[in-house]
Formats: sequence, structure tokens, C-alpha cells
Amino acid sequence: MARPNFKYEKRQKEIAKQKKNEEKRLRKLEKRGDTPEGEIPDGETNEPVADDVVKDESPDPSASRFW
Repeated sequence: MARPNFKYEKRQKEIAKQKKNEEKRLRKLEKRGDTPEGEIPDGETNEPVADDVVKDESPDPSASRFW
């Protein structure tokens, strides 16, 4: 007759508990409006968009002298 593998059962229980805690943590972060570390919300990228680029708008560099 086969004996139960208690170590396997215990490990599976621990993995389920860790997964549940991770999902709970992510739900809390979503509720607060934050994003988890290293994760990017859907539809957003790390690439700069043309609107995000800051341009130097001074037409003449000699016009803004500080000395």
C-alpha cells in the first residue's frame, strides 16, 4: 500500500499560500492605484513618446546670456 507523501503535500500548500498572498498584494496595489515593481500597466511602454520629449525653445542662444 502506498504511503502519503507529506512533504509534497506541505510544499503544494506553501506554494498555494504564496500565490494567494501575491494575488492579494497585487489587488491592494491596484486598489491604491500603484503598479507593482517592474511591471508596466497595460497600454503603456517605457519608450518615450514625441509629446514627452522636452525641446529647447529658445530661438537664439545669444539672447539668453547670464553673465
